[in-house]
Amino acid sequence: MKEYKSIRSVQGPLIRVSGVEDVGYSEVARVRLKSGDVRKGKVLDISRENALIQLFEGTEGINLEDASVSFTGSTLHFSVSEEILGRVFDGIGNPIDGGGEVIAEEKIDIDGYPLNPYARAYPQEFIETGVSAIDAMTTLVRGQKLPIFSGSGLPHNELAAQIARQATVLGKSEKFSVVFAAMGITFEEARFFQKDFARTGALERSVLFMNLADDPAIERIATPRVALTAAEYLAFEKDHHVLVILTDMTNYCDALREISAARKEIPGRRGYPGYMYTDLATIFERAGRVKGKKGSITQIPILTMPEDDKTHPIPDLTGYITEGQVILSRSLYKKEFIRLSMFSRPFRD
Repeated sequence: MKEYKSIRSVQGPLIRVSGVEDVGYSEVARVRLKSGDVRKGKVLDISRENALIQLFEGTEGINLEDASVSFTGSTLHFSVSEEILGRVFDGIGNPIDGGGEVIAEEKIDIDGYPLNPYARAYPQEFIETGVSAIDAMTTLVRGQKLPIFSGSGLPHNELAAQIARQATVLGKSEKFSVVFAAMGITFEEARFFQKDFARTGALERSVLFMNLADDPAIERIATPRVALTAAEYLAFEKDHHVLVILTDMTNYCDALREISAARKEIPGRRGYPGYMYTDLATIFERAGRVKGKKGSITQIPILTMPEDDKTHPIPDLTGYITEGQVILSRSLYKKEFIRLSMFSRPFRD
C-alpha cells in the first residue's frame, strides 16, 4: 500500500493531499501519525492529483511533515452476521457495547443501491406499531417508508423508543427485527435509548447505531447507510422483516450542508446543497420488498421541522420521496401536557 507524505493543508476536519494516483471518490484513507496512531478518513473530492479527505477522528496533532497518507482502494464496509442483533455500534459500525468484534460472515459496502423498481413487490402486509393513532389512521405496511415530522421539544424520541419496543408483524413464524440509527443526538439521549432498549428487552431483536452530536459530520453521513446495510443483510439474506428507525434526519441534513460548505459547493435553498433531494432518495429508496425474497425493509425516518415549518427544505423534500407523513401536533401535545399536569396534582381538602 503506497504512502504519501504530501499533505499540503489541514483545515478543520479536512486535509488536502497532493500527488495521489488512482484514488476513487468515497475511498477510505488512513493517516499515520509520527506516534504510530492511525486515523481513518473518507475521500470527499478529487481534483487532478489532489485529494480532499475528511477524517472521522479529527485532525488534531497532525504534523504536515511527519504524517503520511495511504488509500485502501475500497469504500467503507460493515461486517455483518446475525450476531449484530443485540449489539450497539457507533456511527460507522464499530462496536461500543464492550461485546468485542463481530465475527463476520461477510463485509458489505455501505453505499448500497436503491431497489430496482422492476424487482419491487407491492407493500401490503400490516406492521403493528402499538401506537393507536398510527395503526388506525396511517397504517404502516411492510416495505413502506413513513416519516414522522416532529418539532423541537416534542416527544419524538419517546415515540421512537416506544415503536421500537412494541412493533411487531402478524404471524408467529415471522422473524422481526429493528435497526435503530440515531444521528447527532446528545449523550443523555443516547443513554436513554440504550437503557430503554435494555430494560424492555427490545435490544435482543435490535441493532443500535449511535452517532453523538460531538462526533464528526462525516460519520453522521455514514450512519444511516451503515444501518441500512445491516437491515438489507437481515432482510434479504436472513429473511427478517426489518423496521428501520432513523432519527434525526434533520441532523443528517445539517451535516450534509456542513460538508458541502467545506467543499465550497454552490449552496441551494437555505444553504443546503442542491443535491440533497437525490442524497435523501438514496437512503429512503433502500426500503421495500423484493420479489422472490421473504424479508422486507420498512423505514420510519424521524425529522424535526425547524420552527415547525413544513415548507422547510428538509421536510419538503422528504415528503416528495416518502409515502405520506405522520405529523406530531404541538397544540395536542400542550393539551395533553396540561391534562396530565392537572391530574398529577395532589388532592387538597
